[in-house]
Amino acid sequence: MTELAAAKAALKTQAVETPSWAYGNSGTRFKVFAQQGVPRTPFEKLDDAAKVHEFTGVAPTVALHIPWDKVDDYAALAKHAEQRGVKLGAINSNTFQDDDYKLGSICHPEASVRRKAVDHLLECVDIMDATGSADLKLWFADGTNYPGQDDIRGRQDRLAEGLAEVYERLGDGQRMLLEYKFFEPAFYTTDVPDWGTAYAHCLKLGPKAQVVVDTGHHAPGTNIEFIVATLLREGKLGGFDFNSRFYADDDLMVGAADPFQLFRIMYEVIRGGGFTPDVAFMLDQCHNIEAKIPAIIRSVMNVQEATAKALLVDGDALRAAQRGGDVLEANAVLMDAYNTDVRPLLREVREEMGLDPEPLVAYRRSGWGERIVADRVGGRQAGWGA
Repeated sequence: MTELAAAKAALKTQAVETPSWAYGNSGTRFKVFAQQGVPRTPFEKLDDAAKVHEFTGVAPTVALHIPWDKVDDYAALAKHAEQRGVKLGAINSNTFQDDDYKLGSICHPEASVRRKAVDHLLECVDIMDATGSADLKLWFADGTNYPGQDDIRGRQDRLAEGLAEVYERLGDGQRMLLEYKFFEPAFYTTDVPDWGTAYAHCLKLGPKAQVVVDTGHHAPGTNIEFIVATLLREGKLGGFDFNSRFYADDDLMVGAADPFQLFRIMYEVIRGGGFTPDVAFMLDQCHNIEAKIPAIIRSVMNVQEATAKALLVDGDALRAAQRGGDVLEANAVLMDAYNTDVRPLLREVREEMGLDPEPLVAYRRSGWGERIVADRVGGRQAGWGA
């Protein structure tokens, strides 16, 4: 098989999970901007997610967020997804939007609050059982604002204790994906601030616990591809939350800030054997001012383009240059792949998959955007308040 044929075959197997919350209203800490046609229920979110998959062909699953996507009948929700041509994916917990969590959730100094947080995580595992989801995704806003506010080591002990209880509840084929973020919303300490802390907890928990790399959750200048390579080497990379950041926040469209970084990350994924279903490729984005569905389609396409370029790296030439200590040639091999215009290749891949070669054009032509604006009148739109 030629290099080009191998790249096309790999691209046809790619799967990018989209997040239910990206289809709802979102905004800044100061204001949430409502858009017409935004889903009002988890069922309508799945309808929109199905359109992303229909036009990209590589977005077959949808992550849920609890309680934002809470329903009375999860089997019915899973059936609705299947009828639309998608499936339910990771279950994301929420331990950051309750008054009780002002001083933390799973790390809170009060045992009763910790119990509440752990019970919520256990409920999320129950939902996984009902939906057939394999991944429980955990991100904690826990931390402190001032020196002396709480015992740093004690909070790590509480974190370990809570995670261990949830870990023991996981069933066969289920796993826990622990995310990290170096700051926000706490200003002094964050209880899971970096990949090392997440890795240490996952290592102690066991093989069902792995680390999630959110590409927006790093300080400026952080070499994310090094983190990816290391976690893959240790068998502890569970997945990605793809997004972008320019300053201190994240959740912009993946590839918007630094497409070269996304390419470098995907190269290390492929180089390290991570281009498999064992590594979950998920979007974690909020579309505050742009149209939701087109933005998600564009994000999926950005991941595809970075992946295509990474697949085109001439491995033999790169290894030869590295063995020979030819610094410039080794760098040139990577740059040649990155500078390749892969859009014609991806158009061919889509046509061979029976898709329109231009997903955004096809979506606009479908009239779905106009239809949901006309149909989704009344009721309460999905989103988070500010």
